[in-house]
Amino acid sequence: MDGVGAVSSRVWTIPNALSFFRLALVPVFLWFVIVGEDALALSVLIVSSVTDFLDGWLARKLNQVSRLGQLLDPAADRLYIFAALIGLAWREVIPWWLVAVIVARDVMLAVLGVILANHGFGPLPVHHLGKAATFCLFWALPLLMLGEAFDALAPYSLPLGWAFALWGAFLYWWAGIVYIRETARVIHLPADDSGPHSDRLDREEVDGA
Repeated sequence: MDGVGAVSSRVWTIPNALSFFRLALVPVFLWFVIVGEDALALSVLIVSSVTDFLDGWLARKLNQVSRLGQLLDPAADRLYIFAALIGLAWREVIPWWLVAVIVARDVMLAVLGVILANHGFGPLPVHHLGKAATFCLFWALPLLMLGEAFDALAPYSLPLGWAFALWGAFLYWWAGIVYIRETARVIHLPADDSGPHSDRLDREEVDGA
C-alpha cells in the first residue's frame, strides 16, 4: 500500500494537476475555434500558456519533475495544435491538405516509434528542426485566429500566420526525414549484449557525434 501511495503522490502533484487542467481545456478551445469565437479561443490559449509556464516552474521549484509531466506537456502541445488545425479547417480558414500534411508526419513518427521499440530502443530525442517547426506552428495558428477575430489586424497577422504555417509544415517534414534517416541508422547498430537498452537513445548517438 505504501508503494501505491507513493506512486499516487507523484502523479497528483501541483505541476501534474496543472498539466491535466491544460488537457481539460483542449475541448473548450476546439469548440471556440469551430464556432468562430476566436477571441475566446485565444483567451483559452493564453490561460494554457500560463499554466504551461507555471507547471514547469513549479516542478523545478518543488523538485517534482516527473516522467508523467514530461509526457503530458508535449501531448498537450500536440493536442492544441491539432485542435486549432481541425477547427480552422472546419471553417475553411486553412485548407484540409495542410491538416493532412501535419497529421501524416506525426503518424509517421508514431510508426518510427514502434519500429524502434521492436528493436529495443526508446524514442529518438527531439531534433532542433522539430522544435523549430513546433515553434512556427505555435505562432502560425494564433496569428491566423487573431486575424479572424480582429479585422483591423488581419492585414498584418494573416500574412505572418501563413508564413509561419508554411515554414512550420516544411520544417515538420524536414525533421521527419531526419528521424527516418536516424531510425534506419540506429536499428542497424550492432546489438549490445552487455545489458538491456536504455529507454531513450543518447543524443550523441542519434546525432552521430
